[in-house]
Amino acid sequence: MRRAALGLLLLAPLALRGEPDPAATFIPWLLRHGGELKNIPFSSVLEASSGCRIQPVDSNAAWLRTLEEVVTASITALNDPSHPVHSAGRINEASRFIEDDLLARCNTVPGWTCRIPATSAGGEQRSGYPDLHLVLADGGHVYLDPKLFAAESRASTLRTFYYEPKSTTGKVHHDACHLLVGISHNGGTGGRLRFEGYKLVDVSKIRVQLKAEFQSSNKDLYAPANIVRSGAAP
Repeated sequence: MRRAALGLLLLAPLALRGEPDPAATFIPWLLRHGGELKNIPFSSVLEASSGCRIQPVDSNAAWLRTLEEVVTASITALNDPSHPVHSAGRINEASRFIEDDLLARCNTVPGWTCRIPATSAGGEQRSGYPDLHLVLADGGHVYLDPKLFAAESRASTLRTFYYEPKSTTGKVHHDACHLLVGISHNGGTGGRLRFEGYKLVDVSKIRVQLKAEFQSSNKDLYAPANIVRSGAAP
């Protein structure tokens, strides 16, 4: 049942190209299930949308220990008061510094190459999952997605991870291990931001949920073709 619904969801863009509209099947199913899909393995979502499999991470792999050394070195550098990350206006802006530092350090490891993942269209895009594509010395592929989180919010139920399946800007093109690099911080307590540690999360074990929402922008709402009357205040 879940796989069928997931397939219908991923086929929805076909309607925009004049191909058979799955809405007649998908929307009634969604309404019967409260407008949500829950407890879906993210590996199933990614494989259905990209054709690539998420490989489980071997916790004893040598490359994983090396990555831990890279992440630890990155945290040490970021905690230097002179690092530009401490001039970032908001904590969300610090994420870019994390990505850039990890990318640079991964490229110093003999045999490793790291880059921003290319999109399906061949471009380079910083936004969207995942953030970094690492190729190991043995040719294996690893996708990294660095994230910051306040240490005190680890148990929060607010959304902190999301993925939008897209055909032209998809960034996963290989069967690979996927790791979320969660770096905790103190939220600036005491007037100074401090990065406190890391969690390497095997994305093959993550489960996700989808909450359906049909939306429109002002550009769409107030398109000239939609307006039947208009006026101005006297």
